Amino acid sequence: MDTLFILLQRLLPQHALSRLVGRLAAAQGPRWLKNRVISAFSRHYGVDLEEAQRPFPEAYESFNAFFTRALKPGARPLCSSGIACPADGAVSEIGDIDGQRILQAKGRSYSLDALLAGDRQRVEQFTGGSFATIYLSPKDYHRVHMPLDGQLQSSSYVPGDLFSVNGTTAAAIDGLFARNERHISYFDTPRGPMAMVLVGAMIVAGIETVWAGQVAPRPRRIEHWDHANTPEPVLLERGSEMGRFMLGSTVILLFPKGVVAWNEDCVPGASVRMGQQLSA
Repeated sequence: MDTLFILLQRLLPQHALSRLVGRLAAAQGPRWLKNRVISAFSRHYGVDLEEAQRPFPEAYESFNAFFTRALKPGARPLCSSGIACPADGAVSEIGDIDGQRILQAKGRSYSLDALLAGDRQRVEQFTGGSFATIYLSPKDYHRVHMPLDGQLQSSSYVPGDLFSVNGTTAAAIDGLFARNERHISYFDTPRGPMAMVLVGAMIVAGIETVWAGQVAPRPRRIEHWDHANTPEPVLLERGSEMGRFMLGSTVILLFPKGVVAWNEDCVPGASVRMGQQLSA
């Protein structure tokens, strides 16, 4: 079955299918159908609607609005210190960057150079550093938050494939996260440079940031933005929202060498919640 699943992903029109789903998910009618879809989705995936600010399917104008739902105040307590988890989900992989190689899954890795689309200055910053890959499943809360206080320095959009990013695909597709469409944000933080990579995937209708709105999908070319010299700098506090996925995907954090010692309970497969401490 795993082999068939991978084969189907290679054969399907990934971008056309994902964009079609995106249009359907953004549609605001008919309301009875939207309500039934949200209810069925919640039951199937075990979504806890009680923790949402709006706990009823009828409260959402579209499936996208439900999927990117806000939570009730206090639903995700922020750790008192250290690096906070940016999202709900599960740890896919976590650890040290081996030179310029990042572990994807057992027996598979990918390069910093490929992930960061050949930005040599950034590659050098994170060579030998630390990384954490957080997978967001369909049931999870899909807003992404800041692990530390940060000032946005630059960002990039990188076009690519739209393979699924679940464990089965990560174990089977070489360089998965460096092949898929993604948006990369670089921040200056109290720990030095930090990169947050929001990875697109099959059926993901889009990626948004709080400073630019929807940043993916875009025309299929690499784009870069300089935010360091703008009249109004983008300053985000630890724990504040920085972006969101319209349908699920993956967040990758990158830190320079010697900055991070991940907590012992942060191991591959561990469930995590936004705001919990990943590192002291």
